[in-house]
Amino acid sequence: MHHPPPSHRRTLAALAVIAALLGGLGVAPAAHAADRGTGFGTWAPLSRTGWHGSMRVGDVHTYCIHPGLPVATDPTTDRGVSSDVNGLSPQQLVSINHLVSTYGQTDDPVQAAGVGWAVKAIVDRDTTLHSWGYTGDSFPEAIDYIMRRASPENSAAVQERAVHYLAEAESIAVPRVGGALALTTRDDDPTRGTVTADVDPSATGSLHLENAVFADTGRGDRADVRPGQSYDIIAPASSSDGGRPYTVRATGSFSVRSAAIHYYSTPGQQESAGPAGPTTFTLSAQDATPRLVRFSPRIETTARIEDGRFIDRVTVSTADGVWPRHADGSFVVIAATADVYRTGAFPAESAEIPSNIDPVMRLDLRTDPSTGPGAYEVASEHLPGPGVYTAVWRVDRADQDADALAHLPADYLWQERFATPAQTEQLAPTPPPSDPTPSATPPSAVTTPPAPAPSASAAPAALASTGMSAASLGGAGGAAAAVIGIGVIAWTVARRRSTPKI
Repeated sequence: MHHPPPSHRRTLAALAVIAALLGGLGVAPAAHAADRGTGFGTWAPLSRTGWHGSMRVGDVHTYCIHPGLPVATDPTTDRGVSSDVNGLSPQQLVSINHLVSTYGQTDDPVQAAGVGWAVKAIVDRDTTLHSWGYTGDSFPEAIDYIMRRASPENSAAVQERAVHYLAEAESIAVPRVGGALALTTRDDDPTRGTVTADVDPSATGSLHLENAVFADTGRGDRADVRPGQSYDIIAPASSSDGGRPYTVRATGSFSVRSAAIHYYSTPGQQESAGPAGPTTFTLSAQDATPRLVRFSPRIETTARIEDGRFIDRVTVSTADGVWPRHADGSFVVIAATADVYRTGAFPAESAEIPSNIDPVMRLDLRTDPSTGPGAYEVASEHLPGPGVYTAVWRVDRADQDADALAHLPADYLWQERFATPAQTEQLAPTPPPSDPTPSATPPSAVTTPPAPAPSASAAPAALASTGMSAASLGGAGGAAAAVIGIGVIAWTVARRRSTPKI
């Protein structure tokens, strides 16, 4: 018979007092009868060989954590998951939890016996080696000393498993619970950056991004997070609130091995350890300062000449449709400039401005902070004279206000092509005045339609309209009658002379 050492007796007494107090308060933990688990030996509180393996509490295999105490055959109380058990250190607890979780839930008696011996050695190596009469200091020999009686044919296999499990368990470091997430923003591009999880190397977990996605997947969630690895992220300007400064947020859920056990106790008998699930924790982080929307302004122009002025309709927009705003909601102001060139003929379109011409005037545009993008009309002063005029617009970072610089890439410059058709118009010369000298070409004849025959009552008026009197009209008629009479006489004489005589 083996008796518990004084320290163990004191512990058991304390547990009994606690159980009595809890019972008096009506909050006693639930108790379940412990059953024989998997292993070798005699399932009895005391025996010559003892029990080497697991005992079952419900569906859970548990393992003794008090070497030398009687096997827990009586009802066993579930104390829940605890990291404060009989003065066991975090290292002991994480090692035990690893073994009972990884290898202990088994129906293989050799494996269960190996776990049982390793767990007892972690708790109290000296008591484990010497409780059954072995006087040496070899862990395998102590196992063989007992197993030769309990199951000699499996002794070697149990020794091998137990030694392996013990070494593995003792090599596991106590994990760090908690950590931190770190978000970074690239100086040259606020839509780019990284997120890193500073957690224990053994931790597993996932990340979720708000206002950003992982660059390699295009998604905001990641399940295969590796501790200490930096993941590239993209925080598009479209994530902003209408172009206002915006913030990327990251949350993570992580798990590590628990430096704890699921603790079971049996009054007057053995205490045992079942698997404690992993310890989980969450982390969160956000940008230290909001990200400013960076953009690339674009201009579309249509020019015309009107009243001797060069008038340009300028439509200002962005490539991604997001125009940056300040925190107060006002739009960032962009300044644009156009040089107007004059040539004698229509020039060829080109990417570069010819070096042999100089601008004759300049157009300036500043966007409205209350409206931002849109169409603006800009008119020049009076043009200096006839010719072909073309304007070339540009947006240069060097021309911007100080509060706009942070929203433009470094060395930003956008410029139109030279002599684009929409920007090229001609002002024709003024035509010469008309010549007052009469033309030598005779005027074309004008045919006057005949006047209708006047009625008797209308004759005086009709005559008056000709500008001739009735007397003059009668004289003219008599002369005409005399001419006709002479013609008739002459025709008669001629006819007679030509008639042959018989």
